[in-house]
Amino acid sequence: MKGIGAVLIDIDGVLTVSWKALPGAVTAMERLRAAGLPLLLVTNTTSRTRAVVAGRLAREGFPVDVDDILTAPAATAAYLREHHPDARCLLINSGEVRADLEGVEVIGEGTGEAGPGAPDVVVFGGAGEEFSYPALNTAFRHLQRGARLVAMHRNLYWRTADGLDLDTGAFLPGLERAAGVEATVTGKPAGAFFATALAQLGAPASETLMVGDDIESDVLAAQRYGLTGVLVKTGKYLPETHRAATGTPDHVLDSFAELPALLGLPGAQEPPAP
Repeated sequence: MKGIGAVLIDIDGVLTVSWKALPGAVTAMERLRAAGLPLLLVTNTTSRTRAVVAGRLAREGFPVDVDDILTAPAATAAYLREHHPDARCLLINSGEVRADLEGVEVIGEGTGEAGPGAPDVVVFGGAGEEFSYPALNTAFRHLQRGARLVAMHRNLYWRTADGLDLDTGAFLPGLERAAGVEATVTGKPAGAFFATALAQLGAPASETLMVGDDIESDVLAAQRYGLTGVLVKTGKYLPETHRAATGTPDHVLDSFAELPALLGLPGAQEPPAP
């Protein structure tokens, strides 16, 4: 693993599940810090702000603060400010993330009519109870009238303490097909998201590692952008998804706890032979 000078790390399913630290994850991150490796936590989490995420991770013992975290809502805000300045945005999302949507005008969910008060952009975050038939149908009508569609991600599901739960990717394709539009995705696996992360780290793709539990959105997407991909067998990892993937990860580990050994860091325990 010579030549790796920075690390991007997914959070949910890699470091934590239901915001509880996975075995060995805190120690592994401490080893990365001790080695002086620049790192950034990159997540499609849409239910919490960067500040809240940093607080939850710190309480679990991870040596991180808010500046170490890039979320899909933060990346979405940057995209909207650049490409749709002054747009009225209808947000359909499970969780309160408006603090990370600085500079974006978010209008109320009850704006269902055409005219001056109608949204210019429909923004999809993470799925939950907010993804009701009335909400999706309202979005559909706005898209028919010409509103743009932006999605923070296309994740099909995520891992909770109770198992896998459906996410936005289970609803988004049907809406796109019905309305005859294609969403602009701002979180992983969008290349722009990885570009933002690398710029924040000040590191080139060729010298950066991406660690994730989603083989398509985390690992293979990063590899297509020139990063080295590491798939971990925790979180949403499923053997059948691995077998059916559109490519091959550069590395596969049982968990994030084995990353220091892969990087050859001093004092790291060697991962078991494959």
